[in-house]
Amino acid sequence: MSTTKTISPQEFQVFRKFLQEACGILLGDNKQYLVTSRLGKIMAQNGLGTLTDLMREIQRNPRSPLKEAVVDAMTTNETLWFRDVHPFNILENQVLPEVAQKLGSQPLKIWSAAASTGQEPYSISMTIESFKQKKPGALKGAEKIVATDISPSVLATARKGEYEMLALGRGLSRDRLTKYFSQTGEGRWKINPVIQRRVEFRMMNLLHSYSLLGKFDVVFCRNVLIYFSADLKKDILKRIHATLKPGGYLFLGASEALSNMPDHYEMVQCRPGIIYRAK
Repeated sequence: MSTTKTISPQEFQVFRKFLQEACGILLGDNKQYLVTSRLGKIMAQNGLGTLTDLMREIQRNPRSPLKEAVVDAMTTNETLWFRDVHPFNILENQVLPEVAQKLGSQPLKIWSAAASTGQEPYSISMTIESFKQKKPGALKGAEKIVATDISPSVLATARKGEYEMLALGRGLSRDRLTKYFSQTGEGRWKINPVIQRRVEFRMMNLLHSYSLLGKFDVVFCRNVLIYFSADLKKDILKRIHATLKPGGYLFLGASEALSNMPDHYEMVQCRPGIIYRAK
């Protein structure tokens, strides 16, 4: 697969259908180049010359590591620390004070539904730490962040909590770096155990059941729904609603909007930023 010309329109349609059924992602038209760039190495390692060969091999042995490797390669996306900034300011200055009053001595539970290599859940944990330092005693119970992703490779990185300086430079301030990380040598930095202990990483496909996750005060599902069809997006949002406590908050990505769900959510204007309160 050295060029996109090696993928025929028919092959691309078959692969699009496979990917959508496997993980919900709907590849846009003319995305052959993305398939080529992300799957070329996997195909070479397995001696597969065409996308048709790859699909046949997965169909022949659907439980093989090959299927997982393909989904992993197609769903791994770059991420940032404190992405878009204002959601974390809203969490610290508006949501946590309100939620803390409701909770009393009950634990705070937050779900990061597209955890990737850990930047979002660890950013949430740092935000909680900042809130606790500014308002000692406001959170009387424990704090837990459940961080899920479909990709085993990114979760392995996230669980380590160890990053190169290049990755840390993407959105992390020098102040937070020195406050919440310690250098391990060779240009790598390890996240503070206090920040890391709050986060529990789990492998999960958003197409599957959320019933084992429990109930949450806050859900972050940012920059992932844009990859799903409109029907699937609505289904996921309904099921996320079922995981939120009444009055709990949903954070979506900057380019994502929630519409036609008045029975489930109400919009909260934060200026800047919008969040959604579960009815």
